[in-house]
Amino acid sequence: MKLWSNSFKDGAYIPGEFAFAVVSPETHIALSANRNPHLAWEQLPAATRSLVLVCHDPDVPSRGDDVNQEGKTVPVDLPRVDFFHWLLLDLPPTTSLIAAGAFSDGITPRGKPGPEAPNSPLPGIRQGLNDYTGWFASDAAMSGDYFGYDGPCPPWNDEIVHRYIFTLYALSIPRLAVTGKFTGAQVQAAMHGHILAEESIVGLYTLNPAL
Repeated sequence: MKLWSNSFKDGAYIPGEFAFAVVSPETHIALSANRNPHLAWEQLPAATRSLVLVCHDPDVPSRGDDVNQEGKTVPVDLPRVDFFHWLLLDLPPTTSLIAAGAFSDGITPRGKPGPEAPNSPLPGIRQGLNDYTGWFASDAAMSGDYFGYDGPCPPWNDEIVHRYIFTLYALSIPRLAVTGKFTGAQVQAAMHGHILAEESIVGLYTLNPAL
């Protein structure tokens, strides 16, 4: 199985248009175009009945005390946790690409609708909750259920560059057994025992000008 993107090269930096925020000299960060990147694939296993696409950042600080705080940094040695940016389920095996901006083109305060994607170019697909749902939970202006893709926005004072891992899974089942407002952990658990093949590419991103 082969996976690639025309929006960024594997192991290279993701352009700002595919991020939630970009660097701002005045305010540290500014909101960005938040478009989903182009992705394409080929050479699926013959028995593939559906596809799942997951994007996650494994480099998110496990503790938020120093995040985006003036005069502080998020240290390199701080333990890190996963942050899910996109859960795209039930893609038919006849699908071979996702166009840039097809599922996200701009920031939607309080989150895009889901799990069904009303304006999806691929009927029948579902999208899970990304982890901005929890991040904005206490923000009166932004709180809500964030379905679908929302791009990178690592802490502007983090001492490491974050990795954004896009993984395509070829499954032996036509529909993943998750319902309602499902999360990344639930998707990973439901795929167990049904994965025929998987392939990943990695994009890098930082909002720390020093990096």
